[in-house]
Amino acid sequence: MAAVRPSLGRVLPGSSILFLCDMQEKFRHVAYFPQIVSVAARMLKVARLLGVPAVLTEQYPEGLGRTVPELGADGLRPLAKTCFSMVPAVQQELDTRPQLRSVLLCGIETQACILNTTLDLLERGLQVHVVVDACSSRSEWLVWPVAARRARRMKMEKCPSRPAAVMGTPDSSRTLHFPLQIQKIIKEPAPDSGLLGLFQGQNPLFR
Repeated sequence: MAAVRPSLGRVLPGSSILFLCDMQEKFRHVAYFPQIVSVAARMLKVARLLGVPAVLTEQYPEGLGRTVPELGADGLRPLAKTCFSMVPAVQQELDTRPQLRSVLLCGIETQACILNTTLDLLERGLQVHVVVDACSSRSEWLVWPVAARRARRMKMEKCPSRPAAVMGTPDSSRTLHFPLQIQKIIKEPAPDSGLLGLFQGQNPLFR
């Protein structure tokens, strides 16, 4: 029986997780690689401030290298994968977190790993929020418009990093200092990869 796909809701710290997909040395040639890594690093900083867990994958690391240091993923144990989707590699992590409702997704490549990860997560009944300015591919100008039309049918949310970085309001009084720290991070201008422009205007591909 097909999984019930949830309607999209708020991204809240207690029920969310951040996925960081394959930002490795051999992918430095991917379009706007420095920019998408920089945005993903900001997302990781905010996730850590809010206590949101993060998982990191590497596609065939023996051949494609390790995660680039500028992501700032020290302390995260990279999970090796050999298929497009992240889900098989992070299955154990998902199984131990039954409270999960939302996944924030960053990384490369859009047409393969991001898309297949999204499909697998939706089949599990999770909400998927793809951070569009933290994802890229070798042909993002072709891939994103096509993926956007499919996203409408899949009920996948495309969000820029600034709103996604808020991820709700901490509930505990002991975390009241977090909003000020997060505000400092998101006030810093994010590098422009041009990806957000694909979702603006009257582009017929998005109707």
